[in-house]
Amino acid sequence: MKLQDLDIIITAPPAPGWGGQYWILVKVTTDNGIVGWGECYASSIGPEAMRAVIQDVFARHMAGENPENIELMFRRVYSSGFTQRPDLSVMGAFSGLEIACWDILGKARERPVYALLGGRMNERVRAYTYLYPLPHHDIDAFWTSPEMAAESALDCVARGFTAVKFDPAGPYTLRGGHMPAMQDITMSVAFCKAIREAVGDKADLLFGTHGQFTTAGAIRLGQAIEPYSPLWFEEPIPPDNVEEMAKVARAVRIPVATGERLTTKAEFAPVLRSGAATILQPALGRAGGIWEMKKVAAMAEVYNAQMAPHLYAGPVEWAANIHLAVSIPNILMCETIETPFHGALIKGSLKTEGGYIAAPTAPGLGIDVDEDLARAHPYKGDGLHLQMQESPCDYVNGNSFAGGAPVKKN
Repeated sequence: MKLQDLDIIITAPPAPGWGGQYWILVKVTTDNGIVGWGECYASSIGPEAMRAVIQDVFARHMAGENPENIELMFRRVYSSGFTQRPDLSVMGAFSGLEIACWDILGKARERPVYALLGGRMNERVRAYTYLYPLPHHDIDAFWTSPEMAAESALDCVARGFTAVKFDPAGPYTLRGGHMPAMQDITMSVAFCKAIREAVGDKADLLFGTHGQFTTAGAIRLGQAIEPYSPLWFEEPIPPDNVEEMAKVARAVRIPVATGERLTTKAEFAPVLRSGAATILQPALGRAGGIWEMKKVAAMAEVYNAQMAPHLYAGPVEWAANIHLAVSIPNILMCETIETPFHGALIKGSLKTEGGYIAAPTAPGLGIDVDEDLARAHPYKGDGLHLQMQESPCDYVNGNSFAGGAPVKKN
C-alpha cells in the first residue's frame, strides 16, 4: 500500500464562523483506493500559499511511501532543507497529511486509530466549549457582557458541559505583551464572578488569554481572578519565552496552560522542563500530528502534566484530537465546537453527549466526511484563519475581544 493522490479542499464555515475563517482539509488516497482525511491547522500564510506548501511536502516526502512509515516521513519533513527544527508552516502541512495516514491505516485494518496507538485507555473523553452567544444575544455586545456570558454558561451546563472557556481580557496585538488596562482586569474579574455565581461547582472556569501580556501584567491579572478558582490561565504571555511563562506559573495560584501555537516535541519539552505550564494544549493539525503528540503526552506524564487538545478549526482535527485523548492516561479534556456546519461536515459521525465524547468505534478516524458540502463552501476571503490587530491596547476607552478574526454575519 502506497500513498498516491492528494486533494486539498479549503472550506469556509458559514456565519457566524466559529472555528475560524477557513479550514484546510486534505484527502489522501492510496494506490489500492483507501481514502484518508486530515486537517492542516496552518494560519501564518494564506490558504492558497499553504496549498502549495502541502503539495510540496506530500510530493517531496510522502508520495509513494507506505502510510505505515510515519516516523520516517516525519524525520524527512522535520529535516527538510537542512533544518531539523520546528517550522510552523511545514509542520502544519505534515500534520494534516499525517492524520490522513492514520485514517488510512485504521481503515485498512478495520480498527479505530486509537487501537493502533496502544488501544483504548478512556471509554469517553471530557469535553469543554467556549462561551458563544445564544440566539437571542447581541453578538457585538456579548463579548463585554458578564451577564450574557453567565447565561451562556448556564446553557452549556444544561447541555452537560462541566467546563467552559471565555476570554474577556482585551486584545492580542502584533506588538507582543502589554500591561492590561485596569478596565480589562475589572472586566475579567466581573466575568469570573458572574459565571462562577451562575454555575457554582457544576463547571470549571477556563480563563483564556492569547499571549497578550507582559510577565508582570499576566501576574497582576492572574492574581486578580484567583478567588474564582479557574482551572487554567491560558497562554498568559507570548509562547516564545517559556522562562518568563514559568515566572507567571510560580506567581499565580492557577494552573497555566499553553500549546496551541507550539509544534513538535522540541517546543513542548522546554515548557515541561521549565515548569511554565502543567496543561498542554496542542493543535494536532499543527503540532506534528497524532504520533508526535503521543510522544509529547508521554513526556508530560513524567512531569505529572496533562493534555487538553486545542480546537479552533474543523471536525477532522477534532476527530484526531479525540483518538489521541482516548489513547492516553493523562488526558484532561478536549475542546469542542458545536455548530450545525461542524456536525454536517462529518454527517454527525462524532458527537458530544452529556459533556463527553464516546470513544469512536468505526475504522480510522471514525468520521464520514461530506465532501460535497466541503466543496460547496469555498473560501473567498483574503484574511488569515486568525489575525492579530495592529492597534495597541486602549487604556482610555476599554477593549472588546471578539476572537482573532471578524465575526461573520448573515
